[in-house]
Amino acid sequence: MQVHEYWLILAFFLLVLVPAPFLGRYFFAAMEGKRNPLRPVLQPLERLCYRVAGVDPEREQSWQTYSLALLAFSATCLAVLFAILLLQHLLPLNPQQLPGLEWSLAFNTAVSFVTNTNWQAYSGEAQLSYFSQMVGLGVQNFVSPAVGLAILVAFARGIARKPSSGIGNFWVDVTRAVLYVLLPLCVPLALFLVWQGVPQSFMDYVHATTLQGGEQSIPLGPAASQIAIKQLGTNGGGFFGVNSAHPFENPNAWSNLFECAAILLIPAALVFTFGHYVKDLRQSRAILASMLILFVVGFGVTLWAESQPNPALASLPIEQSGSLEGKEARFGTTASALWATATTAASNGSVNAMHDSFSAIGGLVPLFNMMLGEVIFGGVGAGLYGMLLFVLIAVFLAGLMIGRTPEYLGKKLEAKEVRLLVATLLVMPIGVLVFCSLAVSLDGPAASISNPGAHGLSQALYAYTSGTANNGSAFAGFGAGTPYHNLMIGLAMLIGRFGYILPILAIAGSLAAKRRAPVDGNSFPTHGPLFVTLLTLTILLVGGLTFLPALALGPLAEHLAF
Repeated sequence: MQVHEYWLILAFFLLVLVPAPFLGRYFFAAMEGKRNPLRPVLQPLERLCYRVAGVDPEREQSWQTYSLALLAFSATCLAVLFAILLLQHLLPLNPQQLPGLEWSLAFNTAVSFVTNTNWQAYSGEAQLSYFSQMVGLGVQNFVSPAVGLAILVAFARGIARKPSSGIGNFWVDVTRAVLYVLLPLCVPLALFLVWQGVPQSFMDYVHATTLQGGEQSIPLGPAASQIAIKQLGTNGGGFFGVNSAHPFENPNAWSNLFECAAILLIPAALVFTFGHYVKDLRQSRAILASMLILFVVGFGVTLWAESQPNPALASLPIEQSGSLEGKEARFGTTASALWATATTAASNGSVNAMHDSFSAIGGLVPLFNMMLGEVIFGGVGAGLYGMLLFVLIAVFLAGLMIGRTPEYLGKKLEAKEVRLLVATLLVMPIGVLVFCSLAVSLDGPAASISNPGAHGLSQALYAYTSGTANNGSAFAGFGAGTPYHNLMIGLAMLIGRFGYILPILAIAGSLAAKRRAPVDGNSFPTHGPLFVTLLTLTILLVGGLTFLPALALGPLAEHLAF
């Protein structure tokens, strides 16, 4: 590694971790309607939104009502986006006169962006109009992470509150998440990206003559605004087909650094937001420590694997200092490995290199990150509430070991909560193992695999893991744009999103109704090195061992073949 690569890693962690405590406190104040720096400016707009929507911001909702509001909102977003994609040839801002998407692809894309997955079985500049990108996908890039943030704060209220039948108001939480959290961060990042050379235009594509005399069409569009929210909102859907490997999405080292750090900025800050809800920042530090351990180990393994020479070229008389296959020369190995780890540790899914070209072990780490349920930072809101599920499981296991009724921050975990926790553990195995086994067993769907053998299984495994984990990245050699995969990955995305959300809201409602017992010296401590170790091992054992046989047949077998 060269000196500038060490500086890149240091700058990344500083940009993510230094603002996190301050942003976390601000997010707590903003989501609870307390005094904050932007409240005088944005409160009139917030009130206007409530008046237009007919929402009473003072009215609390039970977990059942909160869930129904969420489902109704998501269904409406899905229907509207599906119609936009299907009918884009009839809508404005389509200078290239692009036709509407095929119906299964439109369904897959609509589900993808509504569930904050942003899986893309299409090429943005070749198939989507400016209207579809900006009004269709851009709007969902704001509201889908806002929904995840709303679920998190509802869950935090359920843990933190004294006996209550309410967990908040869905419409208020989503509104505040967009106005106070996402918009204020996206505007400066979008302006920075424009400064660095990212297009933000409604001009037609530019037609140019190359030095060889050929004709080239250079795509433009309102890209910078969508790239800012795709990174900060852990959406990841690229404006252009090759995502942030495209020089228009990610022109240089500065844009690469800030786009990569933006992936984890809000998820890291929300760990501290949770600490403010429960009035105990020690919980935040313990959770963040577990996340950082898993992230640093994963990044270290990926960087080591991608720094090794390609074994397929070992017999040739050439000098190798790591593999650059599938990577942008302007970023190199370290920046590519860092982005791959960050985008799969969060449910972001954007890429600045092609993961399908990584080594077997280099590709295993992003795959394993997703298989853990996207809890290493994870998506906006979604990552932390996924991590809190593992916290509750760790507390339950600790209770079994010491022979006490498990409790977390004074709230007892009883049979109802444990059953709901077990239900969430089934989401990833169903979406990944069951759906992937069908895909590789049927002749038609299996034809989408471009490489035979172990790597081909890894391609299919990655696709269905990415969909179920609501990540959206891909082994690009997998031909996912078929009706079968569009529908089945779409179903996996729905299961991966709502299979967690509904049990989480039920747990939140159950915990909110419980009386909070005082936490004393006899309570099991959920902070400190012992609990961090227990939590990390719980994630690896409960979340990871489920998929060990599949990994052994895929990336591990590929690695051992050389």
